[in-house]
Amino acid sequence: MDKGIAVTGMGIISALGTSAGENYSALIAGKTGLSYPEILKTIHSNLPVGEVKFSNLELAGKLNLPVAHTFTRATLFGAIAAKEAISQALLTKDDLKDTGFISGTSVGGMDGTEKYYLEYAEKNDHRRFIQAQHPGFTTSQIASHLNLEAYVTTISTACSSSANAIMLGARMIKAGKLKRVVVGGTDCLSKFTLNGFNSLMILSEGFCKAFDDSRNGLNLGEGAAYLVLEADDVLNGKPVLGRISGYGNANDAFHQTASSETGQGAFLAIKKALEIAGLSSKNIDYINAHGTATKNNDLSESTAILRIFGEKVPDFSSTKAFTGHTLAASGGLEAVFSLLALQNDQIFPNLNFEIPMKETRLKPVSVLKKKKLQHILSNSFGFGGNCTSLIFSKNEK
Repeated sequence: MDKGIAVTGMGIISALGTSAGENYSALIAGKTGLSYPEILKTIHSNLPVGEVKFSNLELAGKLNLPVAHTFTRATLFGAIAAKEAISQALLTKDDLKDTGFISGTSVGGMDGTEKYYLEYAEKNDHRRFIQAQHPGFTTSQIASHLNLEAYVTTISTACSSSANAIMLGARMIKAGKLKRVVVGGTDCLSKFTLNGFNSLMILSEGFCKAFDDSRNGLNLGEGAAYLVLEADDVLNGKPVLGRISGYGNANDAFHQTASSETGQGAFLAIKKALEIAGLSSKNIDYINAHGTATKNNDLSESTAILRIFGEKVPDFSSTKAFTGHTLAASGGLEAVFSLLALQNDQIFPNLNFEIPMKETRLKPVSVLKKKKLQHILSNSFGFGGNCTSLIFSKNEK
């Protein structure tokens, strides 16, 4: 087995808190971050969301930004999370000049452009936010703020975006194209996404119940999470949080918004990740499932899991009842959760689960569980059938 790419730093902001420590405390306490919209002004105040309870002004204060900055909410999240990851990885100013930045997003700066859209024609006060509509603008602002210069790019593949950013970063280090890279993603709640998902009739008016037979939809969330990946020859003895040992991506192109009944895309992504890692299915100790709590997704993912693991399905759970579905950022958040699980030999619970799905009878872990963990599979599946699986492994000392 290839020992994989080293992870030396991680940072996160979500409805659970503004640091990895705060998120971990909520996870082990079984404390959900779901609530109702307060920062986002919407008519859909009845729909639970995983909202970060800080205003943009408060977030900008954390970064000491000037009054006339052009950071939208997703940019603020991303800069805060990436800054924490860089700090934990002990990167110097010289290190940052040789560090790449690969960020996933779907909303980008849309929250700013939709907020000021009706004012653009007559007022110029907020026209500086027009350029934020392009997702790449969010990435370039974060990179510039943190002085990341070596390589900067954006990935936007819906809900697999940040998982794909992590995969691309690992591949570039493995190929010798980069020595060090910050990878992950950021997304914020916006009227566009809340209204859009509501029009698809897949939002729940209660707290989501992934893999439960009575599940009736997802809860949207917001946040950002990033990892620092480094090649072994630049570690210089620093602590390694874990390793990315496997990754796989597949697109079954089954439907614009639905997963296939056979779970083909997910099946192929998991299969490829195992092959890259040089592992068999029996080596996986825990699956951090995509688990959105929609009728279609959970059944499709369960079918793919059964195809890979047969009767010996490892422990699994979805953590989206903690944070909501954070869209492009979800793979990044769940990468951090996977690393926290590895470090502490703990499986975080699938909140609100009661009754197994009648089609598969699979039961996720529903209470905090202590277990020796060596390899964790983390799934992130996006609209259009873009499916990505990552394998995180404990660092071999």
